[in-house]
Amino acid sequence: MKKNRGAPGPDGMTIREFESWCPEHWPAIQQQLLDGTYRPAPVRRKTIPKDSGGERSLGIPNVLDRLIQQAIAQVLTPIFDPEFSESSFGFRPGRSAHGAAKRVQQIIRQRHEHCIDVDLSKFFDRVQHDVLMSRVSRKVHDVRVLRLIGCFLRAGVMVEGVVQPTDEGSPQGGPLSPLLSNILLDDLDKELERRKLKFVRYADDFVIFVRSE
Repeated sequence: MKKNRGAPGPDGMTIREFESWCPEHWPAIQQQLLDGTYRPAPVRRKTIPKDSGGERSLGIPNVLDRLIQQAIAQVLTPIFDPEFSESSFGFRPGRSAHGAAKRVQQIIRQRHEHCIDVDLSKFFDRVQHDVLMSRVSRKVHDVRVLRLIGCFLRAGVMVEGVVQPTDEGSPQGGPLSPLLSNILLDDLDKELERRKLKFVRYADDFVIFVRSE
């Protein structure tokens, strides 16, 4: 978060302020996590322009919630990532947009020169929580962790001082959301592989390559 110069969440606490606040309060937070009683705060909504036009909604969590999300992501990534598709490049360790572009060049050189460009409309806003959690629970069996992830998904969003419920969606802006998106979309990747299609996916954008129109 320090490296990314992360902005404060709804409580206004900066990363620098959190560093002095945390040592005193962490034992109580840790106990809540162990007891399964910790409840994340709503995220702060922020809208940014998209390169392709339109706007993208971000959900900025409080610094404490970002720290906990990051901890979850660091534990779960080694569990899920090794079985993700080789054609998936977004938000994965050791992978990048540059690697995705290189893979596209390789596919084109194999004479798959026609492509179908697909963007999953409002993917992060429309994630179904029960479907996502069923995918997570395939490998995660600790009920406290599953409940905590569910609480992050349902924490709500603060809009002009009013908390709005989040019955669906996985807010972009937290460290856990990218991993959850890859977990959910891995079934799509596996289906494209089953059909022996050549494709490259980066988050909710992917391109399928074929030899002819």
